[in-house]
Amino acid sequence: MGHGHGHGVGAGQSASGKHVGRLWAAFGIGATFMVLELVVGFTTSSLALISDGAHMVTDVVGVGLALTAILMARRANKAPGRTYGLYRAEVLAALANAVLLFGAAGYVVIEAVGRFADPPAVPGAPVLLVATAGLLANLVSFALLRGGAEESINVRGAYLEVLADLIGSVGVLVSGAVILLTGWRYADPIMGVAIGLFVLPRTWKLARRALHILFQHAPERLDIDEMRTALGRLSEVDEVHDLHVWTLTSGMEVASAHLTITEKANPTTVLSDAQSLLAREYNIEHATLQIETRGSAERCREMSW
Repeated sequence: MGHGHGHGVGAGQSASGKHVGRLWAAFGIGATFMVLELVVGFTTSSLALISDGAHMVTDVVGVGLALTAILMARRANKAPGRTYGLYRAEVLAALANAVLLFGAAGYVVIEAVGRFADPPAVPGAPVLLVATAGLLANLVSFALLRGGAEESINVRGAYLEVLADLIGSVGVLVSGAVILLTGWRYADPIMGVAIGLFVLPRTWKLARRALHILFQHAPERLDIDEMRTALGRLSEVDEVHDLHVWTLTSGMEVASAHLTITEKANPTTVLSDAQSLLAREYNIEHATLQIETRGSAERCREMSW
């Protein structure tokens, strides 16, 4: 006999869904200052501002991807044929954000290294003014998204975009001040390399986490062998097999397992005990558990995967 337990996946709300308003605010702020930096950058021929404005483009695109993924998930989850909805769109958005960040950080590093041979003249005053405004904007966006970054991989992708741009604004601000005060042109490429090296490892961590979910690996916080042992210790459970745990999207972890019971066991009691254990000890509310007798369990062993 089989039994599914927990909240319906389509009816729930992913962790990032709680932060839509903040994402919209961050998107609006980022888009406004992206235009400002690019306009002033091209007007003054400031490569530093153009570079930071281009980085802010990836920031705005990243936040836009996060918003699009949430809206897609909400709308698509209403379709009866999509039993898991489109919650994975949020994970794909996080992966796309990581790719964008890799590209932007790589570009900054390559461009900065190229400038060491002949550092361009960068006007300090306009760079300082616009970089200061951009820094303030990024601080606001950073504050808006910081809380959600711990709950949602999708919001974390947007948060890392803003963090990278915030660091970029600080870098432009510092290099602009150094150039204005000393005329030392190498400040700009040195800061560019520092920004790229700061962003790349954090981007790799985001990409790794997104791929971990997409490949349906068990959540890193869980010890699957320990979970199997705990289920096997339940009264009247003889064996636990076909145990699978995976993450649908941030805040939505799902499990399935087959439990072989003794001949005199009460299936309803075993099922209830197993559900309670998974919810209490492992914070898994949605679990599909199949209760089997020893004879029916033999058929599972004939499976090749």
